Amino acid sequence: MGPNETEVPVAPVRGFLHPKSATGRSSLIPSPPWHYSGDLLTVEYRTDPARVAELLPAPLAPAPDDPGAVAIIWADWQSCSDSAEELLDPVRAQYKECFVVVRCTFAGRTYSRCVYIWVNKDFAIARGLHQGYPKKLGSIHQTRPHPYGRGAPRIAAGHRFGATLAAADRRLAEAIVTLREPSETNGFVNGHPMAHHRHLPSIEPGRPPALDELIESGGAAFEAGPAWTGDADLRLFDSPTEELSLLTVEEPIAAYYRQVGVTWNGGRVLA
Repeated sequence: MGPNETEVPVAPVRGFLHPKSATGRSSLIPSPPWHYSGDLLTVEYRTDPARVAELLPAPLAPAPDDPGAVAIIWADWQSCSDSAEELLDPVRAQYKECFVVVRCTFAGRTYSRCVYIWVNKDFAIARGLHQGYPKKLGSIHQTRPHPYGRGAPRIAAGHRFGATLAAADRRLAEAIVTLREPSETNGFVNGHPMAHHRHLPSIEPGRPPALDELIESGGAAFEAGPAWTGDADLRLFDSPTEELSLLTVEEPIAAYYRQVGVTWNGGRVLA
């Protein structure tokens, strides 16, 4: 070492995901577990089973029963890590998403699979990359219930909820749900563990992917309020950069409203 040189100690960088820093505070997301509380508005319907099958990469196969069943789910979430510090800084906790779920099979077991999903916060996209959700930015809105006044519907028979989805300045979906009666379930399409792919192309052209995993994940903990079912008027729209409208509404099944709480804390590799 020369007379004008000083040795600078190299400290480890920290953070669950980039950007990493000496403290880890700049990381886009904290380490799991992640806790979610939110309102779900679900619309289930049947489409052409061939349109579902073409979204299922090997080694997944369509579900043997009701293979054309689809669920579009609007969710108004509040989420946090174990510290719960995000709840006192709500811009870090609150976000909305709309996701499209189908069912599939692998090794003789039925799974749910998210084939499209839009969110309105970057930290939600980052969590999706880790979990295998194909998240993109979008504009998502849904009617919120409230027990007082005339500015919101109640979670009760005859009350109506609206929901919209847009991305890249184009509306992709809209729904109006009219609640009818309490329900024992919140639907069946999104009722299984998730089978997702975690994929990252190689930085070297022509080389195999740097990451290519089929994984299973689900809630480490779950609780929910009463579910309500009803009827939905769902419309899908064309876009030059999206393919949601190809999952055409051939037959309505039902609509649901439920408030839920979920904890996610990892999954396992299937293949």
